[in-house]
Amino acid sequence: MRERILPILLLIIATAFFGEMKVNPFGSSFRFSLGSAVFFFGLIWFRTVPVIWTGVLTGLFISLFRTSIDLLMNDESFSDHFLSHLPAACYYLAFAFFVHLCRIRTYMELPIHVALLGASIDFASNIIELFVRHLMGEMIAVTHETIFMLLLFGILRSFCVVGLYNILMLQQMQTLGEARRQELERLVMMNASLYEEAFYLRKSMSHMEDITRKSYELYTTLMDGKRVEPRTALYIAEHVHEVKKDSQRILAGLSELMNQEQRDLRLSIAELCGMVIRANQKYAESLKKEIAFQFTCDLDLSTKHVYALLSVLNNLVANAVEAIPLSGWIQLRAELDGSDLVFTVTDSGPGIPEDERDWVFELGFTTKYDENGNPSTGIGLTHAKEIVHSFNGNIRLTTDENGQTQFQIHIPSKQL
Repeated sequence: MRERILPILLLIIATAFFGEMKVNPFGSSFRFSLGSAVFFFGLIWFRTVPVIWTGVLTGLFISLFRTSIDLLMNDESFSDHFLSHLPAACYYLAFAFFVHLCRIRTYMELPIHVALLGASIDFASNIIELFVRHLMGEMIAVTHETIFMLLLFGILRSFCVVGLYNILMLQQMQTLGEARRQELERLVMMNASLYEEAFYLRKSMSHMEDITRKSYELYTTLMDGKRVEPRTALYIAEHVHEVKKDSQRILAGLSELMNQEQRDLRLSIAELCGMVIRANQKYAESLKKEIAFQFTCDLDLSTKHVYALLSVLNNLVANAVEAIPLSGWIQLRAELDGSDLVFTVTDSGPGIPEDERDWVFELGFTTKYDENGNPSTGIGLTHAKEIVHSFNGNIRLTTDENGQTQFQIHIPSKQL
């Protein structure tokens, strides 16, 4: 609500102020001013403001504002001054109505079209104001010169407004483009760092293959009762040490990358949960499953531990997607329970049998197999449990009141 009220107030005040920068071409209360240009600019710039209500409020405020100025200048009655400025309110109301009727905001990618529409609206609104003044007794002759002047000022004001709008939009796009360029450079540098870590990882895998081969050779030699060369054990020890150093190097590099990312990254719990839901909606679509996702989070909390929470929640929701056969539903709920932040993931899948529930968090346990019968590694829930425990929290498998599978995560909010 505040996001709407503030632009409306700003637009009303600016229109009234610039409305005093005027000329009176017909020697009456009718004026050409910058106020109408400011009003038109505000209507197309502030996309969230209600057009009709803004026109009503602007017209009323301007009538009162100009009446107040006149009362300070001379001693005529309030009603006389107010009536003389009331037709101006009709101008702004008519202007807003025509903008709303023409849906001019939908054509902003066509500046010439918008400028011509704006000039036509300005001209029509001025005609309506002159007509109202005529009904109220003001004698303003509508001649060819009058029509020409109305058209000229309408075109000038409209094209200036649209030109200013496009200049500002161009600057905004340039700023956005620069921000995206910097983000692309950051991602390229990050990928370069990841490539470096991948190099060390491939090197470690090569060492591990050598270690595996030498260890098997050592095993077969011992099983045959043959004498073992001490150099074989030393070779294995050296390569294990090399793998350890590379692993420490990879861990340090990845940790530095993660710390750089997390230093300025802070997301609300609601936004974080929304990311999990959107990612798994795409995952469900890729598996050709019709799954309805429900998301509940009314918390006004944020955290810097984005990647850790994303990893845990995404693991649980992705498991639920995989568990549901063809169609079903998944619910993700975040709420406060005392000092704990509680995440609950519930799904309509077949569930986990009672006799297997004590094993779901154990390393190597899985209920998922691919089309060739190969089991999953089963490391997902173990990984999730370790992350939750690192925050002094706990994760448990339960069922809801309808017997549906449900995972609950309790983490002290101060830890996040």
